[in-house]
Amino acid sequence: QLQLVESGGGLVQPGGSLRLSCTASGFTLDSYTIGWFRQAPGKEREGVSSIRRNNGITNYADSVKGRFTISRDNTMNTVYLQMTSLKPEDTAVYYCAARMGNVGTLIPNLYNYWGQGTQVTVSL
Repeated sequence: QLQLVESGGGLVQPGGSLRLSCTASGFTLDSYTIGWFRQAPGKEREGVSSIRRNNGITNYADSVKGRFTISRDNTMNTVYLQMTSLKPEDTAVYYCAARMGNVGTLIPNLYNYWGQGTQVTVSL
């Protein structure tokens, strides 16, 4: 059974850092394009970053460019989202998702498999 599990969320002060992990079971992550998304209360789910399946090309939303870094460790079957210089507006539930296509899209509806999410709260 194909499954994605996120971890690493928590409470952090503005300016702090967190690293989220997305670990797969039932499939190998490097065979899929992986995306990170987030959803704040009362808002639509938005794309944060993606990493392509065959060449590792990355893509970022403008709101996180220069602050977030996506990476993949094939030996651990895990994709990471390193988040730095966190702001209160980064507060959301963060999800990872997988799609068969190679395009590193940030459109949620184009992803087929989703994790359960991990809460990130940026506050004093």
